[in-house]
This record gives sequence, structure tokens and C-alpha cells, in this order.
Amino acid sequence: MRLASFQSSFLSTFSLKGGLLRTSFAILFSGALVSNASANEQFASCTAALADKAKQEGVSQQIIDDVFPRLIHQDRVIELDRSQPEFVQTFPGYFSKRVTDWRTEKGKEMYAKHEKLLHELSDKYGVPPHYLLAFWGLETNFGSYKGKMPVLDSLATLACDKRRSKYFTQEFLVAVKLMEREKLQKEDMIGSWAGAMGHTQFMPSAYTHYAIDGDGDGQINLWASEEDALSSAANFLASLGWERSFRWGREVQLPENFDYQESGYKNRKPLSEWHAQGVKKADGSELGEGDTTAYVIVPAGHNGPAFIAYQNFRVIMRWNNSEFYAIAVGVLADRISGATGIKATLPDLPAYNRKDIIALQSKLNDLGFDVGKPDGIIGPATREGIRNYQISNNMIADGFPGLEVMAALDISIENGTTSQS
Repeated sequence: MRLASFQSSFLSTFSLKGGLLRTSFAILFSGALVSNASANEQFASCTAALADKAKQEGVSQQIIDDVFPRLIHQDRVIELDRSQPEFVQTFPGYFSKRVTDWRTEKGKEMYAKHEKLLHELSDKYGVPPHYLLAFWGLETNFGSYKGKMPVLDSLATLACDKRRSKYFTQEFLVAVKLMEREKLQKEDMIGSWAGAMGHTQFMPSAYTHYAIDGDGDGQINLWASEEDALSSAANFLASLGWERSFRWGREVQLPENFDYQESGYKNRKPLSEWHAQGVKKADGSELGEGDTTAYVIVPAGHNGPAFIAYQNFRVIMRWNNSEFYAIAVGVLADRISGATGIKATLPDLPAYNRKDIIALQSKLNDLGFDVGKPDGIIGPATREGIRNYQISNNMIADGFPGLEVMAALDISIENGTTSQS
């Protein structure tokens, strides 16, 4: 239908049936109002119950009267909680956006600013200055972006949502107690949509248990005080098990005949065994023959960089359970302390979308390599399925969905779309 005739037809229909349309719109609008009113009533009922719990747990009536009536349901928080990324993050894309020249130079600048405090913290907690700076840089760009969502509203919204109500109810109540304890203002408590706060993005429970007064002013304020934030990060990492005098890990060279089935956390070995297998430092020098337990990581497959991870790597992952994040912290820390960063070239990988990975998972399942329900997420089961497929087809078994694997499975990737033959 031509545009002109379509417009004429539409306008005629609208004119003839204008009364019906107005009635329909009125019904829809009134339905939306009823639905919205119902949601508001549910939120008000939930926050009233939260107020009762807060009172039972010792929160003062003054705080309850001041805070709870002003809580606002954040629709955007629910949207973000439910949303799934369209694209699957690859290591090169993740790493290149986070370990940057700007963060490196800013980290050095912040080292100069806080040198005395950083070394005092290192002496006390065993965490070297460059690691604290790397965490700070990755979490909030050294405090330049601490989030923009009202923390108490966000946590109350999630507490009143069925999906993870128990966890967020506890975090919300802890946040209210924290507000009272530290004499914080509700309006100043701004953070991530999930409630992480301040320079170091602590959840309320971490703030309560591990944050400390680093500037000696009698208040622990992770928004306003860089000294509080750095001191708290050091205390938190020490509590998580940071091993004094040990690195996070390092980039390594793998021997040409390396068996990639031996990579991953389940294949932890003493450093001496990796040395015996021909694993070397990135510059080609000897790895060493200590008894420190370590494991090999190939986050971008056999065509990308390789790393060997020590116990402190796992401590970093207790802060954020992501190997990509832990590598970024380690390498950024190295660069801030004067190292050059990784030596291997990051492979040029496509931006897989979730449909690509779902197609991969479906094909693996069809071939008998069980990876569970296809969900578009590259987890341990998917990596194991890929590895088993690679082994059965005489491919390098790195467990990575590289282009060779996608091609072998007849999964084509074109302009962000996937077709399966």
C-alpha cells in the first residue's frame, strides 16, 4: 500500500470510529492507572513491612519516620535486573576498555597523592599500593563515577521484588542501619542500581563489616573520603585472604606442545611442575621452581595471551567473581607500578551476540556434548562441552568458542546475526 493511500485509509477509519477509539484509549489508560496504583500499593505495603523489621532490629523511630515514607520504587532497577546483554563480552573487548593508558597514568597520579597512606596500609594489611589503586580505578575511575541511583530506593525496590527478596531485604536493612550509624543523608547515598556504594563500590554488608575510618574524622564515609575508601579496600582484601609478598599471577609463554586440557582452576599445580613442562615468563625467562600452587588461564583461547594465576588471583575473584576482572586488576596494578602490561597480541574476535552462543550450545547438545539448557552464557559447562568437542575432532582443546569451532559447527556469524546450517 502506498503511503498516501494508507494515510487516507487510516484517517478515514479514525474519523469514522473516533468515538470507539477514544473509548478504547480511555479503557486502556484507566487500566494502566489501576495497574500502577496496585503496584504503588504493593510497594507501600512492602516498605511498611520493612519498617517493622527495621524497628525490630533496633533502627530508631526517627530514622524510620524520616526514611521509609520517602522511599520511591525504581522501575529502572527492575529493568536492569531483568535485562540480559545482547552481546557476549570477549576478553579482548573487556580488557582493552578497562586497562587503559588513562587509568594507568591516573593511578600513578593517585599514588603520588596518597603515597604515605598507601605504604602504611601495605605495611599493616600486606596489600601493595598498586593493587589498591587498580581496584579503585576499575570500580569507579578513581571516584569520578560512583553510580547515579539512590541506594536506599534501589535496595528497597529489589527487596520488594520476589526474585531475590531475601538477599536484598537484608542488604536494605543493613544500609538503613549504616545510614544511622555513620550519620549519612539519604540523598547522599548514591550508587549502582544494585546498591554498591562509594569509591570502592561496597555493598552495605561489606561496608558494615570491613569499611574503616582512614582519615581519623570519626566517620566512615566511602563517598566523601578517599582515605576511608583505600583503607577499607585494604582491610577487605586482607579479610578475604590476601597473601602478603605474593603477586596476583603473571603473563606467561606456553610451550608449543602445551596440552590445553591442563588449563583452568581444576588443574592447579606447584610452580615447579609448570616450570618442568616448559612454561616461561612472558619475556622468555625461567618461571621458577617454587612450591606455590598456580594454574594456567587462556581467556581468549590458544591464539590469545596466557596467564598463570596464584592464590591472590582467587582473592581478587572473591571481590568480583570474574577471571576477566581479576586479570584486569592484576595487569593494571602491574602497569601502575611501572610494568609495560601484557606482551601478547590480543586476538581480533567477533562480537558474538547471545544468539551466536545459543546456536553453539544447541549444536553441541545435538551432537551429544551436553552443555545444559542453551542460555547464551559461556559458563563452565559450555567450555567443557567445547573442549570435549575439540578433543573428539583433533582440535586444540582450549575450551574456547573461537572462529575455528564456530566454522566447524557450521555456525556463521554475519553482522551480529547468526545462521545455523
